[in-house]
Amino acid sequence: MTSKPHSDWIPYSVLDDEGSNLRQQKLDRQRALLEQKQKKKRQEPLMVQANADGRPRSRRARQSEEQAPLVESYLSSSGSASYQGVSSSMSFEEEEEDEDENSSSSSQLNSNTRPSSATSRKSIREAASAPSPPAPEPSVDVEVQDLEEFVLRPAPQGITIKCRITRDKKGMDRGMYPTYFLHLDREDGKKVFLLAGRKRKKSKTSNYLISVDPTDLSRGGDSYIGKLRSNLMGTKFTVYDNGVNPQKASSPLESGTLRQELAAVCYETNVLGFKGPRKMSVIVPGMTMVHERVCIRPRNEHETLLSRWQNKNTETIIELQNKTPVWNDDTQSYVLNFHGRVTQASVKNFQIIHGNDPDYIVMQFGRVAEDVFTMDYNYPLCALQAFAIALSSFDSKLACE
Repeated sequence: MTSKPHSDWIPYSVLDDEGSNLRQQKLDRQRALLEQKQKKKRQEPLMVQANADGRPRSRRARQSEEQAPLVESYLSSSGSASYQGVSSSMSFEEEEEDEDENSSSSSQLNSNTRPSSATSRKSIREAASAPSPPAPEPSVDVEVQDLEEFVLRPAPQGITIKCRITRDKKGMDRGMYPTYFLHLDREDGKKVFLLAGRKRKKSKTSNYLISVDPTDLSRGGDSYIGKLRSNLMGTKFTVYDNGVNPQKASSPLESGTLRQELAAVCYETNVLGFKGPRKMSVIVPGMTMVHERVCIRPRNEHETLLSRWQNKNTETIIELQNKTPVWNDDTQSYVLNFHGRVTQASVKNFQIIHGNDPDYIVMQFGRVAEDVFTMDYNYPLCALQAFAIALSSFDSKLACE
């Protein structure tokens, strides 16, 4: 057999190089356009900023103002849910499988558009400058011995778990499919890895895999611990653990092997076309008297967190919502008091509260640098729930743009 002369090889080699160069140039252009779009959004006034009055307070002052946690629930023998500290209600809708992209854009705030009258401006300005109670502060560092157990365990009562999320957009396709890393912020400045998440490719809807190993983000890996899945519009999200999907089970399963629903997140559609802070609801399973999460293992759509919430079946669930930002005339922006933990304006900045106790911050999330965000959570959330809720804020939401 005679080999082809080198002159026959060269054109194909050149074509391959040109093709790869064109693909790389296209990826670079898409990444540059995406970064320009995100940078332009962050310069818009209708973003949530940290309240300038929200300076960190001394530990003694913070501890004196700590409140008892608000969302404790348990099932009574009659099947109804009882709550200590508050009564709560919650529910949600449905979702889909997986796909699209990372950083999202602006959405709306139906109940808090820019004030039109002098009176309303004055009242909102006063609310913006009024100091709000600080979030609970940990007096000691929490220990992470068993990582899988820690990320699924609710935060201890009265202790804020302070974390940091970094977004890695380096690589061939990470501009569109970045990897997110969650680290625990320790008092000594050291960081402890907790979770990593990345959007799956070739999925019908947005689908983020979450792992306790930053080097293994595969669905079949031993480190896979849960996932976040959205509906087609990207407005409703469900958080699962690593259990079995009942619809894909090949044989009858023990109830303990079915996947748990750990949370659901719903972003209101922007029907009026207003840009501004997003309005979101978060539904999580209730808590027992011994501070353990109620297991929600749906076998069909009617048993999901979203369906229970929509159907007002709130016996075993807790409904949370984001704290409404207030308009500040001086800064011409919406503001929230993040107690010094957030430094840059973003539509992604939010605080999660319970309607019966708006001063108790269950979770807060916000930008501190281009690809760095702080994420703090309290009881009854665990690290996996809070991380997945934060990931949902990065995702594109067609109906909330």
